[in-house]
Amino acid sequence: MSPHAKLIISMSLLLGTTITISSNHWVMAWTGLEINTLAIIPLISKSHHPRAIEAAIKYFLVQAAASALVLFSSMINAWSTGQWDITQLTHPMSCLLLTAAIAMKLGLVPFHFWFPEVLQGTSLTTALLLSTLMKLPPITILFLTSPSLNPSLLTTMAIASAALGGWMGLNQTQTRKILAFSSISHLGWMVIIIIYNPKLTLLTFYLYSLMTATVFLTLNTTKVLNLSTMMTSWTKSPMLNATLMLALLSLAGLPPLTGFLPKWLIIQELTKQEMTTAATIIAMLSLLGLFFYLRLAYYSTITLPPNSTNHMKQWHINKPTHTSIAILASLSISLLPLSPMILTMI
Repeated sequence: MSPHAKLIISMSLLLGTTITISSNHWVMAWTGLEINTLAIIPLISKSHHPRAIEAAIKYFLVQAAASALVLFSSMINAWSTGQWDITQLTHPMSCLLLTAAIAMKLGLVPFHFWFPEVLQGTSLTTALLLSTLMKLPPITILFLTSPSLNPSLLTTMAIASAALGGWMGLNQTQTRKILAFSSISHLGWMVIIIIYNPKLTLLTFYLYSLMTATVFLTLNTTKVLNLSTMMTSWTKSPMLNATLMLALLSLAGLPPLTGFLPKWLIIQELTKQEMTTAATIIAMLSLLGLFFYLRLAYYSTITLPPNSTNHMKQWHINKPTHTSIAILASLSISLLPLSPMILTMI
């Protein structure tokens, strides 16, 4: 891909995200979502592999349907109330349609089917964009409309996402699919709290993006696409693999790492809202995700393959690790002691 095309795509992604998160009018928010969708499709289909073309088509169809639902729900609300303001969503049918549209865009259960397949068909860097930056505009719309949405529906979808994300990740051997189901599971944690404390949802999203970026960039540096390759990557870069293990455990939410902070705060907030049952269920479901995070950590660092392995030993990486990985890894591991300061900021 030429540098000019990369520049246009990068600027379009930033422009679409900025338009959506800063708009008050439904048509402008829809325009930003469409710009984002059109900008990411060339990145998905960049390799010209049939799997990549299939992923691009699936992504386009799902996102187009979701954007049409967003426009349809805003038109119904404008027809009944005369308001095009995002925060003035009051019509019950509009609220239901918008919840379905945002769930499709994010990959929440039961609209999650496209997400693991699209991630598996793209490169690791594009998968990182799909898991982090492309989720910011829909989460912002959910943040702005959260007072009008149905709490029972969102709680049900959140618990189902946490359950399915943990359960389906157990049987995967491809790292991109494992991280896709990890994303679905984390979205469940974000959505369950958005009505009661929307700022906590944004904090969870920021910390999730930080930890996911560390994992994706590390996997991209060591060229790891499946578990069998991960078993032999220790000989290529021992320190990077040790950092990857800590980042994965942080993503699992183990104390004293950064990933424990959002889960701790969400469970505390749910208990304050007298939703102890939901808090207990989603905390228990996170144990499913913990299993495959521990398996990834075990393959990356704790175990070495036997001498009779069919895989060739990998040589050390000659080029130095990028500085951004070191910064992201430090933040995704050691932010928990700063939690009082982070809490005062939100």
